Amino acid sequence: MGLNVAQKYEKKVDERFKLKELTGSGLNTDYNWTDAGVIKVYNINTVSLNDYTKSGSNRYGSPSELEDTVASYEPTNDKAFTFTIDEYYNKSQMGAKAAGKALAREIDEVIVPAKDTQRLKVWADTAYANSQVVYDTLSSSNAYTMFLNAQEKLDDEKVPRTNRIFYCTPAYFKNIKLDNNFILASNIAMEKRINGQVGEIDGVKVVMCPSSYFKTNLYGIIVYTPSTISPAKLTEYKIHDNPPGINGKLVEGRILFDTFVLNAKKKGVVAIQKTASI
Repeated sequence: MGLNVAQKYEKKVDERFKLKELTGSGLNTDYNWTDAGVIKVYNINTVSLNDYTKSGSNRYGSPSELEDTVASYEPTNDKAFTFTIDEYYNKSQMGAKAAGKALAREIDEVIVPAKDTQRLKVWADTAYANSQVVYDTLSSSNAYTMFLNAQEKLDDEKVPRTNRIFYCTPAYFKNIKLDNNFILASNIAMEKRINGQVGEIDGVKVVMCPSSYFKTNLYGIIVYTPSTISPAKLTEYKIHDNPPGINGKLVEGRILFDTFVLNAKKKGVVAIQKTASI
């Protein structure tokens, strides 16, 4: 005669690891897309210096009308998701698929990483397009030097030393901790930290992100945060109870977001990577 043992399902769900949003701190919030799909931003030109002439009617030079350019910014990253939870499963699985918790899980594991990844991609593309790239094969002997070279690029472009954040891979963070030229400043007061901050390098906050968030061969990006905007034009999450055709819950979500680097501040982003191209 065989032996049988009792089986049961636990109410507690085996949750996956998740991270808070890592790249949203300190970004430029001067622009507002409320009631508008596109915003236009002026960039006002300057004029060159002339030699002053001590005689004649145009002693300052021949005046010309001050020119300008206009840049348009329109969020186009329009994403959505949907799923159902049939009432039978809701009542037959001890509430394991509670709609509210399932929605929160979708936001934490899908929406948040999508926003972080998209920002890092835009910043990397901007750095490459504007020749703001430092590259070498990463090792524990050159990690700090690569960072200082990236800082030098920003300094040469007159980018302020304040409001810089460095987003890096775990591999880069490991190598800089092993670099004999650098000692990690690990005694930052907790109230001064931003989401994901793990330390400072040369006075720049360091936020470590998973390697999967970065483009191939990219080790990290230093961003002067006022140079970039990341609007969420539309963020809507809905839980429908017994909608037509479904006995149970219908969960839907839509987010319209994007990331831009302002035209006059495109030199405010620099990438540290393995190769010259991304």
